[in-house]
Formats: sequence, structure tokens, C-alpha cells
Amino acid sequence: MWSSKVGWVLAGAMVAAACSAAQGPATTGGPLPLRKVAEVALTGGSGRFDYASLDSDRGLMFLAHMGAGEIVEVDVRAHTMVRTIPDAPDVHGVLVVPGKHRVYATVTGRDQVVALDEDSGAVLFTAPTGAYPDGLAYDPVRNAVWTTNERAGSETVVDADGGTVRGTVVLGGEVGNVVYDAAVDRMVVAVQGRGELAVIAPDSLTVTDRIPTPGCSGPHGQALDAGGQIMYVGCEGNATLITVDLAKHTVTDHNSVGETPDVLAYDPGPQRVYVASDRGWVSVFDRRDGHPKPAGAAHLADGAHIVVVDPADHHSYFPIATGTSGSAPALWEFEPSA
Repeated sequence: MWSSKVGWVLAGAMVAAACSAAQGPATTGGPLPLRKVAEVALTGGSGRFDYASLDSDRGLMFLAHMGAGEIVEVDVRAHTMVRTIPDAPDVHGVLVVPGKHRVYATVTGRDQVVALDEDSGAVLFTAPTGAYPDGLAYDPVRNAVWTTNERAGSETVVDADGGTVRGTVVLGGEVGNVVYDAAVDRMVVAVQGRGELAVIAPDSLTVTDRIPTPGCSGPHGQALDAGGQIMYVGCEGNATLITVDLAKHTVTDHNSVGETPDVLAYDPGPQRVYVASDRGWVSVFDRRDGHPKPAGAAHLADGAHIVVVDPADHHSYFPIATGTSGSAPALWEFEPSA
């Protein structure tokens, strides 16, 4: 459902922020520099959403509707829901790989990764993972999908075409998200059980380095600035965003965010970082003079812990368990206002 109120401001979000100040960041940087431009009504009830992934060229977004046990496909250009893909119990991660016209998802209720045809939604294969698969990453050099097995403390590496399990990397503690760093050809995993980032060589599937994350309790979500070799990491246990210089192996900045930060997104054009938290607080940072500066924060909506940014037009998207109708879930779209 398209809204004609292109100038729709975040007054409601700011009212909510006043009611939830206890969970907000110590420094907000002012109101969110975002303007709501659209809302797409979704189905499946008000259960929790988890990750989302966007094929920017085609304008297709895939949402893990964990509470409904299904994957939702949305055309963000036409502002319509395309389809729901059922039989995905407790689905967490979802990742679209446009070059392969495939979507990968972690079906956590079965400890599996599933591959779907992007055009039809048909299941192409399933493969076993470790306990509680969560986030996903794709290595295009080796045509491999990596799943983060949170409770197993491991990564499962799967052939992206046929689903053959190529190997497992044990990390020695409960793990958060995994990111493929194309600039250096390596995987980086947030190991929340050890308070560090683990660097893995994707050829040998061995841990080659461990970067401590002091001042970060429970490193979980990650967003990579590949050009700058900077990893932004959300710390679940102490409501903090840290900035890690991967080349120097040091934490350079600590910033306050909403309680239990979950998903992060990075927009490389404006060098803007988005942090969405379980308590519904969203924080935005702009990198200036080599450091992230708070550009705004607000309580967007209860459960607004997922964010996706389209680098083509800089629009951001948030799946919301309860939309403005008060009952049905929705996908909210924003454009930058500053």
C-alpha cells in the first residue's frame, strides 16, 4: 500500500521514543534523519521477523517471518507483496544472491539451510547445519554459502549450487553474524561467546586471526565498510556500537545505541551506518573525520530490529510486526531527510 504522504515525518516515532527513553542511547544526535514514504501491508500475523535481504536491481526483498514460519517476498518498487513461501519453521537468516537468482535461508527449526529459486520460490535443495543456524554470507569466489550456527558455535560451509556440505569451522564459543570481506577474500565472524571477531581463510576453512573487542559485551551484528576495512559491530549485552579497524586489529570507537542491538546496515555512498535494536530503537551514524558521529535516533516501533538499506537510492526498510493499522504486519520504507 503506497502512501501519498511523501513528507510523512516521524512524529509518532518520537512520541514512542519519549515513552521508551530508558532503552534509548545516551546520545542520539537528534531525531532520525529519515522520512517515511511507503508502507506495504503484509500477511502472516504479528509474529517476529528476523533478517531481510534485497535484490536492488530487481527491487525484490525477501523477509524471514520467523513467527509465521515463512519467507515473504515483496516488490519494493511496486509496493506489493509478491508471495509467501511456507514450511520454513523458525526461519532466521535470509540472503538473496542476485547473480544466481537464488535465495538462501536458515530454517532454524530444522537446523537446515534451504535454497530457493528467486523467480518461483521453489525449493532447490536443503542441507544440514549445526545447532541454531542464524545469519548467512555468500562467498562468490568459491560459490559457497556460510551459515552461522549460533548455539553450536560454528560455521557450516555449503556448496551454493548443489547443497553439499563442504566443511565446518568450530569457533569455540557462541557465534553471531558472518560477513564475507571481498576486498581481502576472508570471512569475519562475530564470536559473542569469546568477545572477539574471528577471521577465517575460506580456502582452508581455518581461523587465521582473532581480533579482541574490548568494551563490547556480546558482539553479534556486523556491517562492513570494505573500502575502509572497518567493521561496525553491535554489542548485545551493553547497547554499544563499536568500530573495529580490521587492518590495525583495534577498536577505535564506542557509541551508545538502543538496548540489544541486532541488525546493522552500511550505506557506502554517504558512509552511513544503521543500527536496529530489539527494543525498537534505531540509530544512525555518519562517518566523519574517520569516526562515526551520531546523526539521529528514535524509537521507531516495537520490535523494529531489522534494517535493510538500498545503496542505489539510499532508502531504508524495516519490517514491523504491527503496522499502522494496529494489527497486520508491514514493511516500512524511508528516504533520507538529511
